[in-house]
Amino acid sequence: MSTERKASPFVKQCFVTAAVCSNIAGHGCIIGYPAILLPQLRQPGSQLTLTDEQGSWIASVLGITILVGNFMTPPLMERLGRKVAHFAVTLPIIAGWLATIFASSFEVLLIGRILQGISFGMILPLGSVLVGEYTSPKNRGAFLMSVSWAQAFGIFFVHLIGSLISWKKTGMICLSFSIASLLMTLYAPESPSWLASKGKYNECKKVFRWLRGDEENDELEKMIQTKLVTELQVKKKITFNGIIEVVKKREFIIPIVLMIHANAMMQFAGGTTMAAYSTTIIGLIMGPDASAHFWMVALDAQRLISNTIAVYIIDKMKRRTMMFLTGGLCVVSHVAIAGYVYLKVNNLLHYDAVWIPAVLINLQFFSVATGMVPLPNVIAGEVFPLEYKGLGGSISVVSIAAFIFVTLKTFPGLIGSIHLHGTYLVYAVVLTYNLVVIWYLLPETKGKTLQEIEDEFKAKKGKDKDIEDVLETTKINDTNCTEDSKISETETLKEKE
Repeated sequence: MSTERKASPFVKQCFVTAAVCSNIAGHGCIIGYPAILLPQLRQPGSQLTLTDEQGSWIASVLGITILVGNFMTPPLMERLGRKVAHFAVTLPIIAGWLATIFASSFEVLLIGRILQGISFGMILPLGSVLVGEYTSPKNRGAFLMSVSWAQAFGIFFVHLIGSLISWKKTGMICLSFSIASLLMTLYAPESPSWLASKGKYNECKKVFRWLRGDEENDELEKMIQTKLVTELQVKKKITFNGIIEVVKKREFIIPIVLMIHANAMMQFAGGTTMAAYSTTIIGLIMGPDASAHFWMVALDAQRLISNTIAVYIIDKMKRRTMMFLTGGLCVVSHVAIAGYVYLKVNNLLHYDAVWIPAVLINLQFFSVATGMVPLPNVIAGEVFPLEYKGLGGSISVVSIAAFIFVTLKTFPGLIGSIHLHGTYLVYAVVLTYNLVVIWYLLPETKGKTLQEIEDEFKAKKGKDKDIEDVLETTKINDTNCTEDSKISETETLKEKE
């Protein structure tokens, strides 16, 4: 208890975020694991050999199982709470790593990957929600950025360790991230936002003040008042038409449209295709003499460093400013790479050196690591209203899975038909379109409470009256409580006399 009292709210927020990020790092290891698993299984004398078809299933099965896990999380996080949902996420990934470590056949290895993919699908809508609800507005951007940093670290870690030791020993080490997350989650509190949504206001206040201290009571009171407003609205709209009205709500539709475009931008920025087709892309840009494995680890390291930089600058820059600076850089780098490759293929370069494509690829990865991948995660943790976080998060993850499938499935065909320079130009056009849509839909969220962000998406008509009604009710209750306490004090004095 003495340690708990000495710990500042910031330290407590770091602890609960670390529990989430440890889990995310383990899922980052899942993404990068095939890059070290499959080459080792192709080596002579390997105790487990796979065909090319089986290897493709090991690499791609995540895209299917993500959708399965995605639809499991919302009912868990809405009905049983964020903490129970976090426990539920951790169990299948642990089982998946154990199946992988002890696998002696393709079937067992595939089962392990399926379990890991289900867990990955479960953590996608949950991770940003947890961090967004646990942390203070003034530090929330950096904490949400740490989610992308943790995933980048997991990819870098598994590539580095897997290049030094066997795939089974690598799996054992990667398992430690999930076990550490499980242990930390045991000591983490339930989300105060979820407690408020279930009408557990006393417990909500206790947890909120444990996490935030006594300096952010305005956010706490506004959150509870909004929940009371929601209860009044639900009582008025319990029919089927009422449900339709909910789906039509501005604060429900706009964040979903916004996140679909942000997720499309994230996938077409190039991080996903580079992870899956790094050898092909590096060979086409830098030439066949370039060491693809060296550049794979080097780009992972650069991405990790860039993510670290982004964690520090996210709370110093506005979200919109950072989004469009990094988005613009990403578009420019795509066009520059397309131009360079086109000139090189057609022997139109008067000067060429390996540093030119190296700089262009690193510029692309810098934009991916500082904005294109982490910012959608930050936005996802901020823009969905409390009432629709589960449903909105699931729809967002469906779009992520769809765009992962589209980019990875169409990339080889695009390379074969319009070559790398044409493919990068198509991606630049897609990125530009998504940035335009985000420009019109994304409000500035830096330094704002989740309730203030939700209010920006809401139509004002009818809302103010409900809030006034609740405030009036609250005032009446406070007055009654004060009068009751005065009567009680008078009676106690009389008894003592």
